[in-house]
Amino acid sequence: MYILGISGSPRKKGNTDIVLEKIISGAREYKIKAEIIYLRDYVVTPCIGCEKCRKDLTCSQFYDGMTLLYPKVEKADILVLGSPVYHYNITSMMKSFIDRLYPYYLFSDERPRKYQSRLADKKRSGIIFSICEQIDQNEMGFAVEAMAKPLEALKYNIVETMPISGFFDKGAVREDVSLLESAYALGQKVVIYHINNRS
Repeated sequence: MYILGISGSPRKKGNTDIVLEKIISGAREYKIKAEIIYLRDYVVTPCIGCEKCRKDLTCSQFYDGMTLLYPKVEKADILVLGSPVYHYNITSMMKSFIDRLYPYYLFSDERPRKYQSRLADKKRSGIIFSICEQIDQNEMGFAVEAMAKPLEALKYNIVETMPISGFFDKGAVREDVSLLESAYALGQKVVIYHINNRS
């Protein structure tokens, strides 16, 4: 089993990174292979809707960071996506990453086109979390849904979403022991869930 964590934060060692690393630490308790990707370390060009990937089954328009990330996504049994809230939504780098998953759809020719996911080749699970400064979780806007809905369409089972509010200063989540314990437990939970439901 392989779990892949994706941070959509441009801020190194910020709150998103800390929570993501805690989730992955919980998963590692079960001695599974785990990896964290920080999208700020990759150039992921925004999708331009050229549709070449419908025929090529990969993005042949750009040779960039996604070329390196596609094999990791395909290999991963569990995907964990985390992003801070930017103007009621996810960061542009997380949006570009999600949009560049488009090659995994297979479309029929009629309109409106029906689709299926090439990632439905095996059971896949997902965890989604987002962090905003405001206390009111309504201020998170669409961030959680912007990550969860595309994964659901690609046939991931979203085990849990974790909206986190009230944190802005860099590293502030370190002061919330309960939150970090919950993140660690979530990493354990998704592994147990996947083991019990992958057949």
